[in-house]
Amino acid sequence: MARIIIADDDPLVGEVARDALIAAGHGAGLVPNGAEALAVIKARRPDLAILDCNMPELSGVNVVRELRKLMDFADLPILMLTGRRSGQDEELARFAGANDYLRKPFDPDELVFRAELLLGGA
Repeated sequence: MARIIIADDDPLVGEVARDALIAAGHGAGLVPNGAEALAVIKARRPDLAILDCNMPELSGVNVVRELRKLMDFADLPILMLTGRRSGQDEELARFAGANDYLRKPFDPDELVFRAELLLGGA
C-alpha cells in the first residue's frame, strides 16, 4: 500500500481519483490547492503526489518546482493530472520535474496503472 496525495481544486475529479486509488489498495488523501499540497507533502512525505496544473494559490507546476529544489523531495514521483491539453503544457510540466502527465478526462483504471508504474509496480 502506497501513501498518495492528490491535489485538485475540482472536488469531483479529486474524489474519483482518490476512490480509484483506495479501491486499488492504496492510501490516498485529497487537498484542494497547491499551497496545501506543498504543506502536506513537506510535513509527511507521500510515496506519490498527483497534482492538477491549474489550482488556486499555487499551480501544480509551481509545486513541482518547489519540491524539486529540496533534496528530500528530489526523487518523489509526481504525476500531473490536468485538463491542459497542449504538448507545450506537458513539456513545461516535465521540465519542472513531473514524472508523468495524464490528461482529463481520465480513465480511473489508467490513473491507477500509471500511479503504480511510478511507484515501481507497487
